[in-house]
Amino acid sequence: MQTMKSSSISQTMQDAINDQIQAELESAYLYLALAARMEQLHLKGFAHWLRLQWQEETQHALKFYDYLLQRDGVVQLKELPTPTYEAETPLEIFELVLEHEKYITRRINDLYALSGKERDYASQTLLQWFVDEQIEEEESARDIIDDLRLVGDSGASLFLLDRELGQRQSEEEGEE
Repeated sequence: MQTMKSSSISQTMQDAINDQIQAELESAYLYLALAARMEQLHLKGFAHWLRLQWQEETQHALKFYDYLLQRDGVVQLKELPTPTYEAETPLEIFELVLEHEKYITRRINDLYALSGKERDYASQTLLQWFVDEQIEEEESARDIIDDLRLVGDSGASLFLLDRELGQRQSEEEGEE
């Protein structure tokens, strides 16, 4: 007869991390939808940047997923809603990206605070990586917004910015 191992992570933290896995996958799904919109606008560089963001958010979800399994937790995957948004122009889309990243930052900060309350120092260590990552995510979106405000919605400058964003490498490519 097999015995069940008891989890080394509280049910409260497990539930919160499962909710964060959901949020990260919803982020990925949103970025993939935004990439498709950029393709429709024939802005392949912007679409490339957003597709890499989709990959990154998926990796973030997997980082939480793997962590739960390492702690003998239970992963509970939930249904993903269809992403909805009203942004149309590159500037509106990246303003949406920034607002979404701020939302994820708030979630990560709340998780970090919960890990302190739960005295779950292993989770705090994991979450510190995400705290730092969110600073980079927001800065990246802000930089693109600043560039878009400079170049506008059309013309040669937008074309050049599109090409620049098309040069973004995935994290794996950047490490080689």
